[in-house]
Amino acid sequence: MLHIIDDEEVIRDSLSWLARSRQIAAVGYASSEQFLAGLEQGFRFDTEGDCVLLDVRMPGLSGTSLFDMLSARKLTKRLPVIFLTGHGDVPMAVDTLKRGAFDFFEKPFNDNKLMDRVLEALVISREAGVTAQIHERLASLSAREKEVLDLILLGKMNKVIADELGISMRTVEVHRAHIFDKMQVKTAVELAGLLK
Repeated sequence: MLHIIDDEEVIRDSLSWLARSRQIAAVGYASSEQFLAGLEQGFRFDTEGDCVLLDVRMPGLSGTSLFDMLSARKLTKRLPVIFLTGHGDVPMAVDTLKRGAFDFFEKPFNDNKLMDRVLEALVISREAGVTAQIHERLASLSAREKEVLDLILLGKMNKVIADELGISMRTVEVHRAHIFDKMQVKTAVELAGLLK
């Protein structure tokens, strides 16, 4: 999903149309505050990735201030930010890129180059989402399940795991089933591939 944050309706509409021409879903926000309100009220990341096109200068909360808030929340991997500005200068562009912005475009910009960068940002966002899901799944494992997981990843059989941990083989089998269920895999090979 492309999130277009610009106080000018004509810019939001033209960027939405441009995104749709590339089969990219888009939604517009008239202000940073409107986007933040959506973020606070049950924002759901798109499984296809998210990208923010952000105007630098707007009434109220500026684009750079919103970017700082997203950075502080460690959201710029899931929500890569591409700045748009009609008032940009080289030092501002360099500063935002150093602080983690995905890119910086000065108006007027090349439509194709902008959408190419949006597509690249969506890929990075999608990959960051997958990584975040894996970390959430790992965090759901109990301490014992993590011990069993480590031994599974070393290629050890249930009997060996049971001996090493001083538990029954049946208990290892139960832990293994829980691990596979929580990690959403069916085999040890799939588990190893997920965590490589």
